[in-house]
Amino acid sequence: MKKKPKPEMVDDDNPERTDKMFRTAVPFFGLPATLQRKLRGRPVVGQPKTAISLRVPNDTLARWKASGAGWQTRMASVLAKRAP
Repeated sequence: MKKKPKPEMVDDDNPERTDKMFRTAVPFFGLPATLQRKLRGRPVVGQPKTAISLRVPNDTLARWKASGAGWQTRMASVLAKRAP
């Protein structure tokens, strides 16, 4: 006899997968190329960015952080303006 699921464990937004779902599933590489690009990773918006490691004095970093949310963006803006 099949066990009944606990009501608190039922997730209507994410139902249990059935054998039919697995039989009709399409592998990622079977999807159209346009859909693959849309589903793959985070989209690039504007200029792409590169993560770096930068050593700055503790008091300088503390002042930037104290300036509030978005301090990394403001710091990058200042660096871009001052670049030769």
